[in-house]
Amino acid sequence: MRDDRDVFRRLTDLFESGSVSYRMIPHPPEGHTDVASRLRGHPLQQAAKSLVVRVATGRRSRRYVLAVVPGDRRVDLNALADRYGGREASFAAREVAERLAGSVSGSITPFVFSPELDLIVDEGLLIHDEIYFNAGRLDLSVALSVSDYLVLARPTVAPIAA
Repeated sequence: MRDDRDVFRRLTDLFESGSVSYRMIPHPPEGHTDVASRLRGHPLQQAAKSLVVRVATGRRSRRYVLAVVPGDRRVDLNALADRYGGREASFAAREVAERLAGSVSGSITPFVFSPELDLIVDEGLLIHDEIYFNAGRLDLSVALSVSDYLVLARPTVAPIAA
């Protein structure tokens, strides 16, 4: 059984070891980006919406990607498939996404803790000073500066939002 507290712990350990400033924002449990953004009190485009995508790279091969886009945008599955030279891309099955991300759907962080996941962030999210995202839990979110996020997460940055 998955323990969502593990992702939360890993996240806070990462923040502490990186000596970054961040704010925890408690709120009622919510897994929808638009509603969570209202509860946190910020514009939807500053939300880091994190989705696990399965890219079919060959007849029997695949790659899983944690795609992070602004909350007011959608993941461009064709752009991800093209980036990996894949035939197609689709959202990973919920159980696979939750296993790879280490938390329930709706609380996935924009950080990768599994070697089975690549991290790609849409450049449109990075125009803000600060981003917001769930902390691996449905009832707690984080506000973090974009500059600190880039240093800690070290994502690939690419246009992956539609």
